[in-house]
Amino acid sequence: MTTPIKFSAVSAIAIAMLATPAFAQTVKEDTDFDGVYVGGHFGYSAQSSDRREGVVFDTNVDGDFGDGVFTTSGANAFAPGFCKGAAQANNAAGGCRQDQNGIEYGVRIGADKRFGNFVLGALVEGSRSEAKDFTTAFSSTPANYTFTRELDYAVSARARAGYTPGGGILFYATGGASYGRIENSFQTSNGANSFTPRNGKDWAWGWQAGGGVEAKIAPNMSIGLEYLYNTYTNDDYVVNVGPGTAPATNPFLLVSGQTDMRRSDPNFDFHSVRVTTAFRF
Repeated sequence: MTTPIKFSAVSAIAIAMLATPAFAQTVKEDTDFDGVYVGGHFGYSAQSSDRREGVVFDTNVDGDFGDGVFTTSGANAFAPGFCKGAAQANNAAGGCRQDQNGIEYGVRIGADKRFGNFVLGALVEGSRSEAKDFTTAFSSTPANYTFTRELDYAVSARARAGYTPGGGILFYATGGASYGRIENSFQTSNGANSFTPRNGKDWAWGWQAGGGVEAKIAPNMSIGLEYLYNTYTNDDYVVNVGPGTAPATNPFLLVSGQTDMRRSDPNFDFHSVRVTTAFRF
């Protein structure tokens, strides 16, 4: 998570903690975090910075993505390398723009049970994120090949365990499973070969973990700040490269007449910082 996001998260937690006594004075002495609640969240998704990600190839289409793509002279056709981002030109010298962070939002329903100063609970949540994760390969043609993925929406189920010192405030940790619909896409400046994507939208299992602070602002209403780390396994999106108008000496075609390509990192992960609200029945 970038420094500005870390600073924002720490600042918001501090503000919530300092503001809690003032809020608590305006409501009845109802400090229970107990029972069923409904609520929502609005926040920011920030991509994890994995600069080692690239693109891998299967030149004989046997399902093993450990092959190299070479020219007729034996040179590595992807010697210019890879970048963690979206291409800004058709060559590596043009560089890449970084992953696109974005807003996220969702709704939730949950239930808590208080045991003295301790709170145990669970929740189910539906959410969406506008963040996009890019990876680009550059060939010596020159040409670029950019993979993009984003989370259409996800349904998550998490447990929650917390501690309340009183005064209408709760500190908690949370974690659980998530099932998300990942939208993948592909773009290239290569106009010679044909490119056929498979599994553009793929349901993927993942998990979430994090924590937060929640503060009462009314007997049955609270606001809070929450951080989550999210990760999904997304390794089914493959782009098949065919002849198109390219000659048989094309590096993609030399071994079997076609090549499959995909991202080297099967995991789509990002950080979330959210403002939450909850209304308790």
